[in-house]
Amino acid sequence: MTRHHPDSLSLMEYSAGNLSEPHALCIKLHLDKCSHCRSRVDTLDSLGAVMMEQQPKVTVSESMFDSILSKIDSEPAAEPAAAAVPRVSALQKLLGEDLNSLPWKRQLGDVSVLDITDRFPGQKEQVVLQKLAAGGKAPAHTHRGEETTIVLQGAFADQKGVFNQWDFVVLNDEDEHKPVAVGCEDCITLSVLSAPVKLTGTFTRMLNPFIR
Repeated sequence: MTRHHPDSLSLMEYSAGNLSEPHALCIKLHLDKCSHCRSRVDTLDSLGAVMMEQQPKVTVSESMFDSILSKIDSEPAAEPAAAAVPRVSALQKLLGEDLNSLPWKRQLGDVSVLDITDRFPGQKEQVVLQKLAAGGKAPAHTHRGEETTIVLQGAFADQKGVFNQWDFVVLNDEDEHKPVAVGCEDCITLSVLSAPVKLTGTFTRMLNPFIR
């Protein structure tokens, strides 16, 4: 059961189609597993449809109407529908079946990462997968910008609570934490970062100039 959800503004932006592709993916993955947020988005979608109906009507000239009809008539007939294929999730399309078999790169201590920003052409923010080994601890850090994260596997805990699979969290420069992977499996998250993290440990902070 998910306990940490996107806020109302994020859901409104998602419903309106205003989010970047990676941010929208994080929310979509959460919605697929959270009936509560899914219901809220359905309500927002319905509200948006009502607002569209109340917009002033635009008059279409007779010549334009005839032109549209002629284009429709000239289009080839639709081919028979193809046989149904198994549903593939957005996550499977992006990463494949097994998260643990991805080409992870050891970053620091118990943390491994995989930068997948290049899978989102034109994306200005960094999109990264992070894996925290079961029972492991991430270095203490804060954030130079905003970080949106969804848990894909396992769970982690910090001073804000426990974040289980499909939980959603947004952190910024006011948040400092030291996540710990809880449970018996590695914790894997998908994060969208507007700026690199900032290490705050006594010794690890010396690595900040090398973090991009």
